[in-house]
Amino acid sequence: MMLKRRAAIPEKLQIDLATGALEIVVSQNARAKHYRLSLHPKKGVVLTVPKRGNWRDAQNFVHRHHDWLSDRLDQIQSPAILAPGMALPLRGEPHHLMSTGNLRGLVAQDTCNQQIAVPGAPEHFARKLGDWLKAEARRDLSIQVAAHAERLSLSPKGITIRDQTSRWGSCSSSGQLNFSWRLVLAPPFVLDYVAAHEVAHLREMNHSPRFWRTVKETLPDMKRGHDWLKVHGRDLMRYQIHR
Repeated sequence: MMLKRRAAIPEKLQIDLATGALEIVVSQNARAKHYRLSLHPKKGVVLTVPKRGNWRDAQNFVHRHHDWLSDRLDQIQSPAILAPGMALPLRGEPHHLMSTGNLRGLVAQDTCNQQIAVPGAPEHFARKLGDWLKAEARRDLSIQVAAHAERLSLSPKGITIRDQTSRWGSCSSSGQLNFSWRLVLAPPFVLDYVAAHEVAHLREMNHSPRFWRTVKETLPDMKRGHDWLKVHGRDLMRYQIHR
């Protein structure tokens, strides 16, 4: 008797919604126990399939969640690769990205006209601008981290600026603070909140009531930045330096 072979799990699935076709990225996870749909800043909609999952069951799971997907279509945004002509927020203010047309020079911000001029060959535009944004983020975060560390009498080991899209910041057990460069796109009070949040983790490596009291101790108006990120954070995560 021949056993029926299971259908192979593809890398992508396309379904039709009332508003049009939607492509879903399929990810098999050995640790997953259930089928799951989630929104990823870079990948868009992701279907997680358990290692022993059945493709027919996975498809049925997706179709049962058509309404869930339709309700969240406004949150599913295509990645925005940094390019000339794009409007990019910088410290909460929209700026027009433009190429200088010169091969040499430095990235320059024109605050009066709200423009950011980037030199170099077209294929290096995103990388050059990305390096500049990371440096700006490091400068702003270094100032705010130092201020909160002094208030709380804490000493971070150092600051790392990353291209992470799953979180705005993190604190390692060694005291290293890590931040997403995209924080420089948000209003300054938002970056200040994340800086305070991660510095507070140097005292409390959890999210207990004591931790939140620590954040409030150094930043009494912490709720303002926290609430802004909940509403607008996903919009900033779509900006990318690389495809």
